[in-house]
Amino acid sequence: MEITKPNQAFINKIIKHYLRYDKDNPFIFVSAILAFLGITAGVMVLMLAMGIMNGTQQEFQKRLFVMNYPITLLSLDGQLDDKFINNMQTSFPNLKFSPYYTTQVISKSESNVNGSILYGVDFAKESKINEVFAKANKHPTLQSPFKVIAGAGLLTELNIKAGEKMTLYFSETQAVGFATMPLQKRFTVANSFDSGLKAYDKAILYTTLEAFQKVLKKDVGHYDGVHIFSAQPMVDIEKLKQFVIQNGMGEKMMLEGWWEQNMSFFAAMEMEKRALFLVLLLIILVASLNIISSLLMTVMSRRSEIALMLTLGATQKEIKSIFFRLGVIIGVGGIIAGTILGFIGMWVLDTFPIISLSEDVYGFSKLPVDLKTIDFIFIISGTFVIVLLSSLYPASKASKTDVLTVLRNE
Repeated sequence: MEITKPNQAFINKIIKHYLRYDKDNPFIFVSAILAFLGITAGVMVLMLAMGIMNGTQQEFQKRLFVMNYPITLLSLDGQLDDKFINNMQTSFPNLKFSPYYTTQVISKSESNVNGSILYGVDFAKESKINEVFAKANKHPTLQSPFKVIAGAGLLTELNIKAGEKMTLYFSETQAVGFATMPLQKRFTVANSFDSGLKAYDKAILYTTLEAFQKVLKKDVGHYDGVHIFSAQPMVDIEKLKQFVIQNGMGEKMMLEGWWEQNMSFFAAMEMEKRALFLVLLLIILVASLNIISSLLMTVMSRRSEIALMLTLGATQKEIKSIFFRLGVIIGVGGIIAGTILGFIGMWVLDTFPIISLSEDVYGFSKLPVDLKTIDFIFIISGTFVIVLLSSLYPASKASKTDVLTVLRNE
C-alpha cells in the first residue's frame, strides 16, 4: 500500500489563510492574539523572576563565601599544629591556609557593649584568603600584637574610631583577691572592614595570634582551626577529608564547607525559586488555554471548509497538521517575543537603577539580575511542551470532522 506524503504547499497556504484577520469571526483572531500575548508575558516574567532570584542568590553567596571561607578545618581536641598544616600545604599546593584561634567576647567602649566573635589570625596569611580583611589590612600601621580589625557596624554602635581603644571581656576568668572576674584586655582599633553584610560586621573581630597566646595562654603552634581557600571547595573538601583520615585524624578534626554552614538558608532560597517557577508557569498554562479555545473556535467556524477539503481529497493527517501548526506558530511566536522582551528587561534592570534596594537590609543596593543557562532552557522547554500539548486536541478534533454530517447540515 502506497503512503501519500502530506501536501506541504497546501498545508502552508491554508495556515496563512487562517492566520489572517477574519471580519466575520473577529473573536477567533482576538483569542489568538490573547494567547500570543499570554505566552509572551509568561516567558518574559519567568525570565525576569528567575534572573532576579538567581542574581540575589549569587550576591548572598559571594558575600557568605568571603566571610565564611570556602573550607574550614576544625580541631576537636587541640591537636591541630604547624606540622600538620605544613603537611597539608605540601600535599595541596593549590590551596591557601590561615590558622586561627577563636573565642566569644564582649566588646565595650564607655557605656556601649556588644557580643562578638574574636578571631586570632596571622594578618599576612589571612589577607591572602579574605579580600574583605585584606582591604582593611592594606596599610598596617600598628606594630603592637594587641590590635583589632573590627566591622564598621560594630565600631559605629560602640562609637569608636580607628586608633582608639576598646575593651574586650573574655569568657575566661581571672582571680582578683578572694573572687574571680572575667578576663579583660584593652585593644587598639587598627582599622575596620565592611563586608556588605551588617550581621557579620557587627559580630566579628580579628586580632593577632600573639595576642591570643599571651592573653589566653594558648600553646604556640597549636590552633583551634584553619581557614582554607579553594577555587573548587566542593571538590577539594573530599580530598582533604581523605587526607585527614589517612593521617589518623578523622575523629580529631572536622571539615566544613561554606555551603554547609548556610545550608538551610540556600535550601530555602532554592525551594522558593522552584516554587516561583511553578507558580509563574501557570501564567503560560492559562495562556495555553487561549490557544485551545482559539483553535477550537476556528475548527467550529471552519467545519464546512474542513469537510469540503476532506471531500476534495485532503487527508486527515493534513487537516491535523494544519491546526497543530497553527497552535505551534502562535505559541512559538509568543516564546520568541517573550524571550526578546525578557532579555531587554534584564538589560534595562541591570543598566539603569530603576529598582533600588536598602543596602542595610540586603547588603547591596542594585537589583542583581543573572539568568542561568539551565534556567533559560527549562523556561523555553517547559513552555514549548505546554504549547505542543495545547495544540494536539484541537488538531485531533479537526481531523475527525464527520464530512457527511457537516455537509448534510450545511
